[in-house]
Amino acid sequence: MKKLLSFIFSGVLFLNLAYAEIPQAERQALEDLYQSTNGNQWIRKWDLNETVDQWYGIKVFGDHVVEINLTRNNLMGPLPESIQQLTRLRSLNLTFNSITGEIPEGITELTSLRILRLEMNKIDGKLPENIGNMKELIVFSAFNNFISGSIPSSIGNLTNLKELNLSSNKLIGNIPSTVGACIQLEILGVFDNELNGSIPPTIGQLAQLQELVISNNRISGEIPIELADLHNIKVLQIQNNRFDSLEKLEFLDTKGMLAIDYDKKGYELDLKNLMLPNKSRMADTKFEEDDN
Repeated sequence: MKKLLSFIFSGVLFLNLAYAEIPQAERQALEDLYQSTNGNQWIRKWDLNETVDQWYGIKVFGDHVVEINLTRNNLMGPLPESIQQLTRLRSLNLTFNSITGEIPEGITELTSLRILRLEMNKIDGKLPENIGNMKELIVFSAFNNFISGSIPSSIGNLTNLKELNLSSNKLIGNIPSTVGACIQLEILGVFDNELNGSIPPTIGQLAQLQELVISNNRISGEIPIELADLHNIKVLQIQNNRFDSLEKLEFLDTKGMLAIDYDKKGYELDLKNLMLPNKSRMADTKFEEDDN
């Protein structure tokens, strides 16, 4: 009996050790993250003497780190380049902190990542040019930062992407036409940037799109007729841009209720094909304009 108990205890101990024993490169990447973002000032600190699976916000599966969730934890400082060593990471949530510096280019080596949430920080610099390498991404949200430059055309490689939110940054250039290849996309938000050019007609290929929010930019030209193919659209915000014409909005024909914001000054549109809320956002926008 004693031998049996000893065997069971040894087996449990072995499993615990194996569970906590991640590769040294991954542990070092986490320690670098802790030091780089002033871990001694975090709300929930790590005891670096404990096994990694005991650290706040870290999930380990098998012998690899698969999830980091440090939202609202007072991270201050840049992300370390060594973050690329977390090759089995599936979810990275660092929202509502004070992270600074650029998104490391090496983050695009995290090809197993499905969730990347960096919103509400102080990140600057450009988006990684090779972001299209992260083909498992389902959610990429980095709104309310100071990210500049253009949206990389490689974004079109993210064919599993369902949510892309880059609003409230300092992005310039066009919305890349390659975004039309993100055929699973349900939410596309780029409002409050400095984007110009026209809406790419390829957006009409996003059959699953429910929210298109591109207001407060410098987008010009006409509304492409291809927007009429967005039969699942529920939220459309295009106000405060420089469009030449909005008449193609009359061809919208959605399956459900649509909240729509656009600049109505000088436009009389017939939107009889649309199911609008009783108090639509169109009316709200008009009242705001009348008050100014």
